[in-house]
Amino acid sequence: MPSVLVVDDTASIRFLIRTNLQLAGFDVDEAVDGADCLQILAHRDVMPDLITVDVMMPRLDGMATVTAIRADERTRGIGIVMVTTQGHPADIQRAKQAGVDAYVTKPFDPDFLVETVSEVLERTKDRRENP
Repeated sequence: MPSVLVVDDTASIRFLIRTNLQLAGFDVDEAVDGADCLQILAHRDVMPDLITVDVMMPRLDGMATVTAIRADERTRGIGIVMVTTQGHPADIQRAKQAGVDAYVTKPFDPDFLVETVSEVLERTKDRRENP
C-alpha cells in the first residue's frame, strides 16, 4: 500500500485529505507544517512514496519545504503534490520550479485529489526506486 505524508497546518484539511486517501487504500501520516515534515523525514528509515504539502504554513512554508526535500539525497525522489488555496499562475510556476510534481487548488474535489496522487505515484515510481 503506497504511503503518503500530508503536510498542512489546518487540522480539518489534514483530516479531509487523510480520510479520502485512506478510503482509496493509502497509508497516511500527517505533519503540521514544513518544519514538522522535515523532522519526520529526518527520523524515518523508510520514506513515504508521496507528500502533499500546503503553501501557507507557519515555521516553514510549502515552497521552502519542497526545496529542502528536493535538495536532500534521501528524499529527492519522493512525489510531491501541492494542495493549496494559492491558485495564481505565478504560484503554480514557482511550485513547479521548486520541484512539485502536481498542483491541486483548495477547495478540491476529493476524487480529483485521489486521482492526482495516483497519477503522480505512477509517474514517479522509477525516480523513487532508482534515486
